Amino acid sequence: MKKYGIYLFITAVVLSGFALISNQLRTSPDPAGQSLSGTLPAPTPLMPTPRSRFTPTTRKGYWNIDVVGDFTLPATKSVTFAGAGRNLHVAQDWGKLFRRGFSAIEQTRMEPGSERSDAPQTPPGWKSRLKQNQRALIVYQNYFGEPFNLDWGKNQEKAPQTWYLRPNGDPNWRNSLYSAAAELAGGCVGFGDCPPTTMKSTFGLIFWDIENDGISLPNRREQANIYTFITKTLKDNSSPGTLIGSIAPVPFNGFGYSKASGYQAGAEWLWNTPAQHTATSRQRGMPDAIVGKSFADYADFQMPGTYYMYPELDYGQEHNRDDSRHWLAALLSDQEICRKLSPKKRIAWHWLFNQQNGDFANNARAIHPAPPAIAEGTAIFYWFTGAYGVLFWDDQRNLTPDQPSPTDPELKGLGNDRMYATYEHYVHGLWRLFKHHPDLFDGKEQYLNENTDCSFDGGKTWFKYNANQLKVKKLPFARAIVNGNQILITASMPYAKPGEITKLNLRHVENGYQFYTDLTLTGDEIYLGRATMRP
Repeated sequence: MKKYGIYLFITAVVLSGFALISNQLRTSPDPAGQSLSGTLPAPTPLMPTPRSRFTPTTRKGYWNIDVVGDFTLPATKSVTFAGAGRNLHVAQDWGKLFRRGFSAIEQTRMEPGSERSDAPQTPPGWKSRLKQNQRALIVYQNYFGEPFNLDWGKNQEKAPQTWYLRPNGDPNWRNSLYSAAAELAGGCVGFGDCPPTTMKSTFGLIFWDIENDGISLPNRREQANIYTFITKTLKDNSSPGTLIGSIAPVPFNGFGYSKASGYQAGAEWLWNTPAQHTATSRQRGMPDAIVGKSFADYADFQMPGTYYMYPELDYGQEHNRDDSRHWLAALLSDQEICRKLSPKKRIAWHWLFNQQNGDFANNARAIHPAPPAIAEGTAIFYWFTGAYGVLFWDDQRNLTPDQPSPTDPELKGLGNDRMYATYEHYVHGLWRLFKHHPDLFDGKEQYLNENTDCSFDGGKTWFKYNANQLKVKKLPFARAIVNGNQILITASMPYAKPGEITKLNLRHVENGYQFYTDLTLTGDEIYLGRATMRP
């Protein structure tokens, strides 16, 4: 471009509120800083979202559901409770969990007799008090054992010997994938609402948690066939209101590392590998109807996301190398990557204790809760990715508070010996977001994700960074949601020391809006604020 063209270009940028320069920014690879001439527009102040004042519990085996008041999720979002300790409050007020940010209950956390029936036959006229969208089921790998005798559930290499459908007259006809998937239709019996002439599952959400997706290369085709078949069979035997997905396969799983290479990855093979017959698949009952279809064709949602390990919960460790574990980069990166690899709804698994993994120091047992900012931030930042839902999970179910410390050292820090205040911080995060801003989640909102436009030098240069880039550059994280003339912003400086001050600027110059604001963060606070943008 000639010199006079450059001068005209810069002048046009300043007069238009930076609209043109904003369009020049890129998120990957790392963009060059965009210089800015002239004076910044007057910043629009954000209205900070209130915080609830509460003292986190110090009781073991207990968490206080009343650290916040009543609120419910927008209809466009879903959070399934598969955590610990519903028994602490359900007798007092069975519906309170639905007024604390949760929208569904996993089957093993339901109350027998009122929410589910464990009897062989439900009494005439009995019906669960739970609506369909309030019911969830996790199907673990051991489900494929008795009575179906399918070793494939625990040993994926058995895929080439696994029957899809046994021939008629075979006395072992239940020993098939069809029987295992189709018999889940009987879930309606436990809720008293089976259709008049047949059975169809009336769970709102069903999660496969088989975790046998890894397999040797020669058997990959068999594995793709099986995952496609069982998911189609389950859909055929479920009501139209049932959503089905799986912890695996997913388009991409970074396993908590949020590396730069992940942003260049394609979809993992098992997600969308189409079913094809093998030398023995017809003999074992695989139908022609699934040929050319994949697991992704039948799944209603994907489940990108990973549990935390101890390193990302430890503020004293190094978190900023490309291969470092970092709680917020991990939370965001899988969502940023998978939303581009698949349009399916996203539901992540959230667990607020470290996953058991002996490969990491202090990680052999799940005894470390997420610190307050990480728990609260998980409940806020995650929703800025445009995700649909969460499965809130724990390896414990019922809790008994205030138990003596166990004498067995192997039980210390487990179950009733854990501190569950981390739950309170998580629910507080949900309350801050959805109690105060439910109108923004009406299906018309725009999630900026890595297109959130920030400056870290007082407005001299502007960048749109993905989660990995923010991590390795040791920069504060900010994400925004736009709905009409409203903008909602969350920001944090992960792992910052108490009292440490971090400043950044954020702008949004799109669709006729010229918005600019300043942010000042203290320590590792999870900031949440909103503003009305001016044209």
